[in-house]
Order: sequence, then structure tokens, then C-alpha cells
Amino acid sequence: MRNREHRPPASDQEELSDVELLRKQVEYLRALVHTDELTGLSNLRHFNETLGLELERTRRTGQPTCLILMDLDNFKEVNDNYGHEIGNSVLRHFAEVIRQAIRRLDTPCRCGGDEFAIVLPGTGLEPGIGLAERLRALIQRSPFEMGSIRVQIGASMGVGVYEAEAGEISEREFVEGVDRLLYLSKREEPGRICHPAARTARRCNMAAVAPQIR
Repeated sequence: MRNREHRPPASDQEELSDVELLRKQVEYLRALVHTDELTGLSNLRHFNETLGLELERTRRTGQPTCLILMDLDNFKEVNDNYGHEIGNSVLRHFAEVIRQAIRRLDTPCRCGGDEFAIVLPGTGLEPGIGLAERLRALIQRSPFEMGSIRVQIGASMGVGVYEAEAGEISEREFVEGVDRLLYLSKREEPGRICHPAARTARRCNMAAVAPQIR
């Protein structure tokens, strides 16, 4: 007698199809909750969740977590000169440049407006600065172009590292410290990278360290 392939009844197949459809819908909604609609990067909510998890990992394992905060330079002028649609296209272009510069384990985020962040797990200060410098060079080589419009974008960056010795520093204090470095970068000279000196970075108290500009 010829062996016949066992197949579930039609009703079971329909039930399996419904379950698979529901699973895909749940995955889609989960991604939607964590994704910035304009750029496809992670959104502020996912940034906060991811950074919290990585800082907890640092406290448990001793592996550092690096954070890069970025603002586009003179982005208001882009909107004023070309309109918000071109401005949105510039943001999408910038997001793609970020994707080209980072590793698969890094988490790039759009925090709002022209503000971006990258969470780098298991990364110390010098490797984090190195990635920021590679990103800056890639930005300079990657102007936005559409028809006759050409926009040379630039970004100011603050780079900080969280290490296990800084366990008493809260997530909020850490982010605020890196944000101060970003502010110093924009104030001193837009398009630069500001970070704590390597010898003082272990303290992770961004308000107390002497920043360096590159």
C-alpha cells in the first residue's frame, strides 16, 4: 500500500493559518511601537528601553556601554530654504548614513526632530570615539542630493561611556552628561565631537570631567 503524506484536516490548517497571521500581526505591532515612522530607526521609547538594559548589563558584567548623541547642524535652515518635505528626506538620508557606519549589535535611534542617538554595547570610550569619527567622515562624504538640490549635512556629537564603577550614576544622569557634551560641541564649533578625557571617563560624571573636542 502506497504511503500517504499525513495532512491535518482542513479545519486544522485554517486554525494554523489564523495563528500564523496573528503572530505576524503581533510582531508587526511590536516593531511599530519601537520604530520611528519617518526614518525606520528605533524611536525614543526603544532608546530608553535599550539603554536601560545595556546599563544594567554593564553593572552585571563589567562590560562598558557607550552612547553617542547627535544633532544635525543648521537643520532649521534646510527646512526654511527647501521646505519640510525636503527636510524629512534629509533626515531619512542621515538615518541611512548612520546605518552604514554602525555594527549590527548597535542600536541607532531618532529621539525626535533632528536629534539622534546610538547605543553601543560592550564599547569603551576610545572605540566609541573612533566610530563617531568614522561616522563624521562618512557624513562629510555623503551630501543629500535630489534633482538640483544639494545639501551638505553635518552633525555635532557628544560621546560618553558608562562603566561598572559608575553604578551609583542613574540612567538619567548619564544621558544628561552626554547631552552636555553634545551642547559643548555645538557651542564651540558645530560638526565636532566632544567627549570626556580618557583618564577621567571612568568616573562617568560628565559634569565633572574636562571635555575634549575633536
